[in-house]
Amino acid sequence: MDTPSTAQVQQIRDITRMERIGAHSHIRGLGLNDSLEARAVSQGMVGQIKARRSAGLILEMIKEGKIAGRALLIAGQPGTGKTAIAMGISQALGTDTPFTAMSGSEIFSLEMSKTEALTQSFRRSIGVRIKEEAEFIEGEVVEIQVDRPATGTGAKIGKLTLKTTEMETIYDLGQKMIEALTKEKVQAGDVIAIDKASGKISKLGRSFTRAKDYDAMGPQTKFVQCPEGELQKRKEVVHTVTLHEIDVINSRSQGFLALFSGDTGEIKSEVREQINDKVAEWREEGKAEIVPGVLFIDEVHMLDIECFSFLNRALESDMAPILIMATNRGITKIRGTNYTSPHGIPIDLLDRLLIITTTPYEADEIKQILKIRCEEEDVEMSDDALTVLTKIGKETSLRYSIQLITLSNIICRNRKGREVTVDDVKRVYEVFLDEARSSEMLKEYEQYFLFNDSERMY
Repeated sequence: MDTPSTAQVQQIRDITRMERIGAHSHIRGLGLNDSLEARAVSQGMVGQIKARRSAGLILEMIKEGKIAGRALLIAGQPGTGKTAIAMGISQALGTDTPFTAMSGSEIFSLEMSKTEALTQSFRRSIGVRIKEEAEFIEGEVVEIQVDRPATGTGAKIGKLTLKTTEMETIYDLGQKMIEALTKEKVQAGDVIAIDKASGKISKLGRSFTRAKDYDAMGPQTKFVQCPEGELQKRKEVVHTVTLHEIDVINSRSQGFLALFSGDTGEIKSEVREQINDKVAEWREEGKAEIVPGVLFIDEVHMLDIECFSFLNRALESDMAPILIMATNRGITKIRGTNYTSPHGIPIDLLDRLLIITTTPYEADEIKQILKIRCEEEDVEMSDDALTVLTKIGKETSLRYSIQLITLSNIICRNRKGREVTVDDVKRVYEVFLDEARSSEMLKEYEQYFLFNDSERMY
């Protein structure tokens, strides 16, 4: 058999490392200190000091559960970090807090009513933290013995010896348990936990009695104490699900598998009422608690008067999540009416909102954002090229200049370069137009385009 070349091995490694990089994948939080003051550059956030400080106060209210029935509007021109602030709030809340993001235009393309789409989004944003006791077998593996049939066919059987500081027991193994142990690569000296209900095996670490194997195991190996007491233990298990997941499971004949069946369709109100009653019962018994999550609606001006009326009523519910909305519109028409209003949102709903405004970035802030994006996208860029890209971002838009980073890097790689230069940036700038140059091109060649309506536009 031919041994793979170095180039092939490198290619395999590159493929395994490949991952999608989102527009806001560099955001780790709001970048605030303990006094809720915004740092100039922190956790992927740059500038917008006043807006981030305001968001930090909202975040504290969310954590203390004091913002029920209210909502937040982030208003500002395009490319000023509105979505980044919402993502920062999400990151700061932690993974246990449900966060649902949607665009205002999405609900018009779904195969369900607009109010049903909003209801499902609301319930996706409300978590239920359920507490229950489960039985575990927890101990250090002394020996694993697997017997294979002499004929070579048939199910494998075996024995597993586990011990604690006080006892040692031998368990018979079936085919599924042997496969699970093999999948987790369990061996003698490992400390494991087995869920008796599901048979799931979790490797907790390596026993301290095997610490002499440290050099052979590697620095990433976690060493733990051998469990004390009996092998069988009862533990409180806490897991968080959303109300929408409970709705789907209880409204479909296939139960849990309905979560993987794609479009869930409309859910009857009777089902939701029964679930609300059951969750209320769990809360009274101390078995569950509500985790108010966040529903983020971008381009909220795209909603119509029917949706705004629904939101106005839904915010009065004690089961409402924290609603964060974003818009880049000024005074404009409320969709579905002939009335104008600030941001295209009805006055009665605006009265419920806490409003945060964002401002355009300065040149040094744009440069810092571009530098962070270069690091996130693993692009080496010269200082001169970064300066040119900053100037482009200031004269056109931040979004346009960010998109040129990867394109410039591709040009750089094609010429076998190690870092992006000014020439690389100029080449992609000449090939890909920004909004202003595209408009100039349309003016120059308007007679060649179909359905031209330039007089109304300009």
